[in-house]
Amino acid sequence: MSKRAAMNETRYSGPVVELKHVSFAYQGTPVLDDVSLIVDHRDFLSVVGPNGGGKTTILKLILGLIKPAKGTVRLFGASPENTRHRIGYMPQYASLDPLFPVSVLDVVLMGRLGQGMSLWGYSRSDRRCAEEALEKVEMAPLRDRPFFQLSGGQFQRVLLARALVSNPDLLLLDEPTSNVDVAIETGLYELLHRLNEQLTIILVTHDLGFVSRYVNKVACVNRRLLTHPTCEITGEMISAIYGSHVHMIRHDAKERDRISHD
Repeated sequence: MSKRAAMNETRYSGPVVELKHVSFAYQGTPVLDDVSLIVDHRDFLSVVGPNGGGKTTILKLILGLIKPAKGTVRLFGASPENTRHRIGYMPQYASLDPLFPVSVLDVVLMGRLGQGMSLWGYSRSDRRCAEEALEKVEMAPLRDRPFFQLSGGQFQRVLLARALVSNPDLLLLDEPTSNVDVAIETGLYELLHRLNEQLTIILVTHDLGFVSRYVNKVACVNRRLLTHPTCEITGEMISAIYGSHVHMIRHDAKERDRISHD
């Protein structure tokens, strides 16, 4: 943990995220209705629900990009606008021009924008933080490779490093494993599991069966929100949220069966 993070935790011991009776609508269409949520230090929360159910809206409220129509949003006991520097964010898609010639290190350094970068460019401290972030995601050897020559799994890890480069206390991820295969997905979730020893993580995903191995809480959202410990989630609960029958599939089932028969 960074010295800054340790000092912040000494000063504040309440919830990392607290939503109280939050409602939000887009152009008059309700998206969230009377939503309350508490995320504590070192929680690993998965947010699941149907498309349009409000998952990404919750992330935007936490980031302070939008304001609730009703209710309050607090991060570390303060407003999102005053605590945004403590958040690392990995969006669902990278808004980068594939023809723009940037290296892996250049992309990670983008996460330092707004962290006090001088008119002369990135500082020595910025570059050190970028190197450390690449080490965390096991991508340091590729620091000088052109970003758009990376494989899908390498691409996702570099975007994760960009979210980590500001040394956040809270990490938000919006469907980080969309369009990647199972092996890449497993590797990324194993990495997030290790990062959770130091960070609070909120993850939006559709694949509850997969992440149930790693998260300790699940927030089911479809305008309303219910939070459960992972062990309490059943197929019936998810069916009620999605509005149709859903099979929960554990991707490690074959491996567990093999072990039980050895």
